[in-house]
Amino acid sequence: MEEMIAGKHAVLEALRSGRTINKIWIAQGSSPHLIQPVIDAAKASGVIYQFVDRRKLDQMFADKNIRHQGVAAQAAPHQYADIEDLFSLAEERDEAPFFVILDEIEDPHNLGSILRTVECAGAHGVVIPRRRSAGITAVVAKISAGAVEYVPVARVSNLSQTIDMLKQRGVWIAGADAAAERSVYEADLTGPLAIVIGSEGRGLSRLVREKCDFLVKLPLLGRIQSLNASVAAGILLYEAVRQRAARA
Repeated sequence: MEEMIAGKHAVLEALRSGRTINKIWIAQGSSPHLIQPVIDAAKASGVIYQFVDRRKLDQMFADKNIRHQGVAAQAAPHQYADIEDLFSLAEERDEAPFFVILDEIEDPHNLGSILRTVECAGAHGVVIPRRRSAGITAVVAKISAGAVEYVPVARVSNLSQTIDMLKQRGVWIAGADAAAERSVYEADLTGPLAIVIGSEGRGLSRLVREKCDFLVKLPLLGRIQSLNASVAAGILLYEAVRQRAARA
């Protein structure tokens, strides 16, 4: 099944990554500075592009609540990665494995934001469950600003079994939990590591929490005692980045 991609950055990064793009639509009257990079990349890749009435793009994404920015593409389906792909990327960079596990993140906006942060932080990939989890969609691609084209996302049938396998291969599992006794700033995040982020409303599931090697929390000093999942992921990831850079 073909997949629709919306937004300048999402389409541009899909082209740059070498993903198979069948066709691109550009809204007539779009600002040249917005669309020219897309046109240049399409020409370089030999991809057909067509100028259309903006209303055509509006109709394409009317039921998805996506701002297409006057650019859309028809692409081959997103290819999910295998766990081995994540390890291979770490080995290719000669770095300790650095993964993110998402325990039933159902909001595609959160998934897209986390993928963008994962790419910027240089982590080696994301693991999501097949059930009760957002998958890679046009919304996720748009929110990720194209990061979805570069971050390996492994979709697994059993998250608990996958965590056991990661542990057997020397990866430490750090769960983000507001009830944890230890702050993330007191934890060692420098070795082979997978950070687990729980669902938006329930946090970590019981079984996944029990599988974690240790739990960490973020200090909450205000009156609201919770953070958005993607915000929490960003803080945790960059604390790991800081620690790893200091030890390098």
